[in-house]
Amino acid sequence: PLTLEEVRMLVELFYLPYHHGALAQELLEHFRWLRSNSLSVGVPPTAPDACGGTQWRGRAQSFQLLCARTCRLHSRFVSTAGRALLYDLHPYLWDIRNMLLAASAFVLWLGCQSITAPILLARDAEPWARRGGLFGELQALLPVGNSCDLFYHPPPLFPSSQLYLLRPLLPLDKLGHEGGSCSEVPQGFQAQLSRAPTLPGRLLGSFLSLSPEYTFVLEDEGGPCGYAAGALHAEGFLQQRDSSWLPAIRHKYPPDLGTGGSALGQDALEEAVLFFHAEPLAVPQPVLRRFPSLVQLGTAPRVLDVGASRSLALCLLSALRANGSRGVFCQVSDADRQQLSFYSKLG
Repeated sequence: PLTLEEVRMLVELFYLPYHHGALAQELLEHFRWLRSNSLSVGVPPTAPDACGGTQWRGRAQSFQLLCARTCRLHSRFVSTAGRALLYDLHPYLWDIRNMLLAASAFVLWLGCQSITAPILLARDAEPWARRGGLFGELQALLPVGNSCDLFYHPPPLFPSSQLYLLRPLLPLDKLGHEGGSCSEVPQGFQAQLSRAPTLPGRLLGSFLSLSPEYTFVLEDEGGPCGYAAGALHAEGFLQQRDSSWLPAIRHKYPPDLGTGGSALGQDALEEAVLFFHAEPLAVPQPVLRRFPSLVQLGTAPRVLDVGASRSLALCLLSALRANGSRGVFCQVSDADRQQLSFYSKLG
């Protein structure tokens, strides 16, 4: 059963609409301070005050631990609460869990990026745009907090106790990097790239080489299970991809690579090679003017909780918005039913 400490945490998260318990208050205070003081950190540090950076990272670590405790509380609650109590309270706890996944990854991103983020203060939203309580206050602190349609989604019919971790791409993920090739992907995908430019390389290669600072990884207990990648200035990104990245990949994987060797997996290899040698479709200028940033997201089939996918989207959009993006677009083949369904479920 839930421990007394876990019950106390649950009560403090949902104390009163405008009066929070100690845990919720601590989460809010850390998040407000970290966002307000984020310019004191970076790689390399953007401020000469090393003590300021140390203090920021200390509070960031405390915030991460609080978020992790709350995510574990959600998992424990799903596993141990009686059915009646579970279905009464789970939608609220599920919302908080998803929000803290995004907020935690956004704070990590603020601390490890190499660019100074001019975080944009959101305009005052209409009263109906935000819910009350801790969820609404956390929402307001994210750079995309006024986009209320991003934050509403019905909870799953069958609650899952799966624990997730959402984080930015880290330097350790780049093991196996070969001159910007598609092998630069999170470690959990490395085995899939041992022989050929397979699916992860096609999906992530250009982002990981040209825009790694806007790449996020979703993990569950089985390892990496999702990603979100973006390019702040899509027009420049696409030009660089077509002029430098694609020619290098085509040289590494010539068209005849897929014609020899064993039959096992040969069709997949040929398809992968042809993908890189096909000319990408041009993005119309009106799209680039109105939606200057490019995004791409995906999760493994085992990720059934749309809340985790939505947290991925929130985190990536918050990072792009923090650096001035005013709109995003994604490119999906009209024949790719799986991706079309995935983006539709995200709304």
